[in-house]
Amino acid sequence: MGRSNLLVLAISKVPPCFAIASLGMLFWLGGCFSSRSIPSPTPKPTVTTSPAKTIRYIERNLPQGIAHILLVPANSQFLVTPALSTKVNTVEKFANQHRAIAVFNAGFFDPVNEKSTSYIVVGGQLVADPKNNERLVNNPKLKPYLNLIFNRSEFRRYLCGQITRYSITLHNESPPADCRLIDAIGAGPRLLPKVTSIQEGFVDKALRRDTLGSKQPNARTAIGMTRDGSIILVMVGQKPSQPNTSGISLPQLADLMKSLGVEEAMNLDGGSSSSLYFQGKTFYGKVDQQGNPIKRPVKSVLLVQQN
Repeated sequence: MGRSNLLVLAISKVPPCFAIASLGMLFWLGGCFSSRSIPSPTPKPTVTTSPAKTIRYIERNLPQGIAHILLVPANSQFLVTPALSTKVNTVEKFANQHRAIAVFNAGFFDPVNEKSTSYIVVGGQLVADPKNNERLVNNPKLKPYLNLIFNRSEFRRYLCGQITRYSITLHNESPPADCRLIDAIGAGPRLLPKVTSIQEGFVDKALRRDTLGSKQPNARTAIGMTRDGSIILVMVGQKPSQPNTSGISLPQLADLMKSLGVEEAMNLDGGSSSSLYFQGKTFYGKVDQQGNPIKRPVKSVLLVQQN
């Protein structure tokens, strides 16, 4: 399937599409089969003339997958923050525990010992360190890549004075001047402005090593930011009728994020971990040979909560 056909809709009759403004530019989220939004709290009198900030959910039917898209507008009354569980949990349980509006699976973890293989910072405190995962650091096959693994992409939340800022950067990158790191969750690789699978230790072309099966269709999850600072979360699930051939590749996922107006993006844990919860409904990305969803619990997530 060519990239130009990635966003061709699979059915001919679809509801009218809508556009979102970002610094005077419009980008289309066309083919909206399902769309729901949550208004922010009533704005103060001084800003009553401004449009209400809303969370927008869109479901799109792609040729080889089903895309679940969540838009969190910039400067709204919603925060995107990580959460970690002592034991693995479903995104639905994370939502109930944290009273979240939406939850997406996020960081990598070892399903055997249930320890994170991604760095996670919550409330300014390091709560998960991959260097403490003995199955990771003592794996002889991974030792040549550990320096790259320990410096993978992170989605971060800073507090710069009284202003919240989000960023996607490598783990070893220092916070901007006059900003404090509040939250961070690692995964990777970066998808936009370019895919950095080799630099982050996921791909070694010389050894034909590709730990994510980057060019193969699979259930995948990603997060990105538009120019105006809006956050877009995406989970692309497989089609029950095509358990072996559906999903999306990493290059296609990068193209999809770009088509949504995203300028910076990173991949999150995917495959059987791909899952999301929104407004009382849970979606799972991976399906078994019979087309049934695989409900795999995860170690860490990204929460969308009202501030």
